[in-house]
Amino acid sequence: MIEKGSLIVYSGPSGVGKGTVLKTLLAPAGPLVLSVSATTRAPREGEVNGREYHFVTREKFEQMVKEGDMLEYAEYNGNYYGTPKSFVERQLEMGNDVILEIETKGAAQVKKLCPEAVLIFIMPPSYQELENRLLGRGTETAEQCAGRLKAALREIEAAENYDFIIVNDTVENARLQLMKAVSAGKLICRINKNKIYEVLKNVKTGNE
Repeated sequence: MIEKGSLIVYSGPSGVGKGTVLKTLLAPAGPLVLSVSATTRAPREGEVNGREYHFVTREKFEQMVKEGDMLEYAEYNGNYYGTPKSFVERQLEMGNDVILEIETKGAAQVKKLCPEAVLIFIMPPSYQELENRLLGRGTETAEQCAGRLKAALREIEAAENYDFIIVNDTVENARLQLMKAVSAGKLICRINKNKIYEVLKNVKTGNE
C-alpha cells in the first residue's frame, strides 16, 4: 500500500526569493511535486502557461471557484491566485509530497481544510533587503513595488501561524533549511496521530 504524500504550504512576501530557493529543491523526477497555481494576472516575460502558472481569465477562475475546483484562492494586488484541487489530491494519493507556493490568506484556507498540511514561511533578512530586491527586479513600477511592500508587512505578520520560518540570507542556506523543514514536517504530531491510534488500538486488542 502506498503511503499518502505530505501537503506542504510554502509562503513568503513578493521579492523574498522563495521561487529561486524552491527551484533548487525540485528534482525533475523526484517525489517532491510543485503544484502549479492558476492566476488571472498577465504572464511576465519568459513565463510559460502551465509552468509558472495556469493563466486564465477572471471569468474562468470564478467558474472554477463556483464549481469547487479550487483548494484555496485569494485576490492579491487586483488578481486572483488559486490552487486547482484535483491535481493536488491525485499526487498525494500517488505518495508524492506536494508543495503549494501560495500567499498567507490561501495558506489559512488550506490549514483549515487540511490540518495535516505543513506550513513553511520564507523571510527576508530585513525590510530594507526586501525593498532592494523588489526594486532590483525591474518588473514593476515604483507604485506597484510600494503596494507589494505594504502587502509584505501583512504577510510577515501572518508568519507566526506557520510551522517553520526560514530566513533567505543566501540561497544555499535557505535551501538547506527548507530541506530540513520538509523532512521534519513528516514528524509533526498532528500529522502522525494515526500512528498513535494504531498503537493504542493494538494494545487494547492484545489485552482482550
